[in-house]
Amino acid sequence: MKKVLLGMLISLGLVSGVQAADVAQLTAVCAGCHGPDGNSMVPTFPKLAGQGERYLLKQLNDIKSGARAIPEMTGLLDKMSADDLAAISAHYAGKKMQGGQADPALVELGQKIYRAGNEKSGVSACTACHGPAGKGVDSAAFPALAGQHAAYVESSLVKFSKGQRANDPNAMMRTVAAAMKESEMKAVSAYIQGLYE
Repeated sequence: MKKVLLGMLISLGLVSGVQAADVAQLTAVCAGCHGPDGNSMVPTFPKLAGQGERYLLKQLNDIKSGARAIPEMTGLLDKMSADDLAAISAHYAGKKMQGGQADPALVELGQKIYRAGNEKSGVSACTACHGPAGKGVDSAAFPALAGQHAAYVESSLVKFSKGQRANDPNAMMRTVAAAMKESEMKAVSAYIQGLYE
């Protein structure tokens, strides 16, 4: 019995090693823009580390299908299977996002928009979907925001506001972003970059 158990453990170890090697191979091309651990050093490329698995998988599927157009990723996912995309999503979801620093001049307005929105213009509070700490809601595939690059968040808000990005459920982000002023986008993006534990 001990030999059988030992054999099973060794087999599981070998299988895990193969899976780890496969994931490393799958994410090798991702690392060029998103960093080896999913913490992009380039402010225009999103950090993937610590992002919800369901959210990441949705984005990868949308990019692959063309529902979300990202010129830099054209063709990169074409030959990947559903299992490959699931493995990539799980890999980055298991990493820890490294936070950033908020621009002190923008924190007050950014925090106000993030926590309370803007009732006059109809901008919803970010906390409603992304949580008070910016951790997101993975069961709903709402992304984590805390620590994300301000430049990437602002760019995403602009794209949503112009309808250039349209893979949000029920046009939720398009509706919110369309009601935002440029100054609000910049401030909330800066606040989000510094929002981390």
